[in-house]
Amino acid sequence: MTILQISADLSYRLPAPCTILVQVEAAATADQILTSSEMLVGPTDSKSLVPAHDGVGTRLWTTQQEKLDISYDALVTIDRANPDFATLPATALNDLPGHAVPYLFNSLYCSVNAFDQVVTGEFSGLSGGPLVAAMAAYIEQTMTYGSDADNVHSNAEQCFAARKGVCRDYAHIMISMARAANIPARFASTYAPDVRPQDFHAVPEVFLDGRWHLVDPTGMAKASDMAVIGIGRDATDVSFLTAFGSMNMVEQRVSVARA
Repeated sequence: MTILQISADLSYRLPAPCTILVQVEAAATADQILTSSEMLVGPTDSKSLVPAHDGVGTRLWTTQQEKLDISYDALVTIDRANPDFATLPATALNDLPGHAVPYLFNSLYCSVNAFDQVVTGEFSGLSGGPLVAAMAAYIEQTMTYGSDADNVHSNAEQCFAARKGVCRDYAHIMISMARAANIPARFASTYAPDVRPQDFHAVPEVFLDGRWHLVDPTGMAKASDMAVIGIGRDATDVSFLTAFGSMNMVEQRVSVARA
């Protein structure tokens, strides 16, 4: 069991009134308990909560005039074991539950067909959990962690070709590989204490042996230490801020520590 002390402070300036969708609160789930959670959003009082993707976590709608300031503080208890991928079998396609099926297909940042040859060439003979573990190790070993102006909006195929990216790119690549191997995979936005530089952290979640399992191909986080914010097909579904207009970042700070 892990207890995480989480804080996030974000400040943006808006050239014109703007409606914004916010998703920064850790989700209340069966394997993580929100001991305390407080989010202050201002300066407007225009706020409403809605369920997030697949009902995991919540999103907040807010309309701001000149600026957006967010302060979030939480204490989250994680009661989630680290998966033993060596022992986890794949779930047969015709045994997949309906909620897992959409995560077999292409999405905006994840192309299944683009990774067919990589999967068959690099991981021949592997399946299920051993295949997932081999994919995560391969991505960590062959990619360079970092970002620049050229890959901010790149998809999985482009980042893999460049062999460079940040956590969202590592997640998109592994999701694409898993889907190419007929393993449902989705994108999870999380908080984790050992991420460097400290920020919101993205990882894949794969469906094996009848349930979802978190895995981090960057090697920086363990399932037992991650507080999940939300999930989706790729980063488009789990952005911490989606602005329906323009905004300029002034400050963004995230801090996650074991309590």
